[in-house]
Amino acid sequence: MAVFLRKMLGIGKLPDDMRAQVESEGVLHLAEFVPVTYRFSGNIPGKVAKSNISSYVGALALTSERVLGTLSTVPNKAGRTVDHRWDAPPGTMVHGTLDESGLTLHVPDISVVDPGFSGSLKLHYKEPLPADLLMRIPQRTFTFDVPAKFVYSVCGVPAH
Repeated sequence: MAVFLRKMLGIGKLPDDMRAQVESEGVLHLAEFVPVTYRFSGNIPGKVAKSNISSYVGALALTSERVLGTLSTVPNKAGRTVDHRWDAPPGTMVHGTLDESGLTLHVPDISVVDPGFSGSLKLHYKEPLPADLLMRIPQRTFTFDVPAKFVYSVCGVPAH
């Protein structure tokens, strides 16, 4: 019932403006209403958790130019969890991996994002990616940097 309701309300759908952007870049793969597992263990202002696991829904797009992932909790609105261009210089904070099981974003030590944070954060987009698709993308692993707002947003805490 929850999946039907999410689809009916559009929770997990790629917003129209983002869809237009990825379509102009040459879509290699686009999936909406993707189950996303969230794991957080640590401490940020406003939240303390020990092995907190939750399920969300989002969208995943792979284009010839970038990987784009979103999370949604309300209709017609999605927050970006990753918007990494293949030609971008590597960062150090978030480790991304694309494999047959989908996309995993992992921040092994969130204190690199903000010294006031401690713990780790992981998102797994459960969208099977075929081997032939993985062969066509420029990178299967990548790293990128994020502001502290990213951690607050993913953890569901208003930014301080």
